[in-house]
Amino acid sequence: MAEQDFDLDLDDLQRRMDGAMTALRQEFATLRTGRASASMIEPVMVDAYGAMTPINQVGTVNVPEPRMVTINVWDKSLVGKAEKAIRESGLGINPVVDGTIIRLPIPELNEERRRELTKVAATYAENARVAIRNVRRDGMDQLKKMKSDGMSEDDHKIWSDEVQSLTDAAIAGVDTALETKQEEIMQV
Repeated sequence: MAEQDFDLDLDDLQRRMDGAMTALRQEFATLRTGRASASMIEPVMVDAYGAMTPINQVGTVNVPEPRMVTINVWDKSLVGKAEKAIRESGLGINPVVDGTIIRLPIPELNEERRRELTKVAATYAENARVAIRNVRRDGMDQLKKMKSDGMSEDDHKIWSDEVQSLTDAAIAGVDTALETKQEEIMQV
C-alpha cells in the first residue's frame, strides 16, 4: 500500500474555536456591569420607518462618562420611539430625553444583581467551552477516520496531541475571559 498523506486542517479547528471565543466576548459585552458601554444597548431595536432597526442606526451612541450613555437621534420624529424601545428593552434603564439627545444614566448594581450576572457570565462561558469541546471531538473523529484509513499510530498520536493543545489553549482563554468579566461585574 502506498504511503498516504494525512493532513488534518488545524487552522480550521483553530478558527472554529476562535469563533466560540468571539461569540463569548459578544455575549459578555451585553452583560451590564456598573459601567456604561455602547455595546450594552446594541440589542435594542427601534421601530423606524416601519422596520425594526438597531438603535445605533438611528442615532450616534456615545459614552461621555463611566455611568452615562447618550444617543443623539438623527431624526427628531424617532426620539419617542427610541425612548420607548429603551424602556421596553429590559435593560432596567430610565432614559432622559433632552431634545434629540437621549441620556441613559446607568444605575449602580446591587450585590444580588451582581451575583446573578456572574452566574449568567458563567453560563455563557460554559456554552463556549461546550462549543470548543465539540470542535475538538470533530477533529478527533476526523483523526479516527484517518487512522482507520491507514494513518500510522505515531502520526495519530502527534495530531491528537495538537488538537488537544489547541483545545486546552482555547478553554484556558475562556476561563481567563470569565474570570476577568466576573471581577468586572463584582467591582463596586
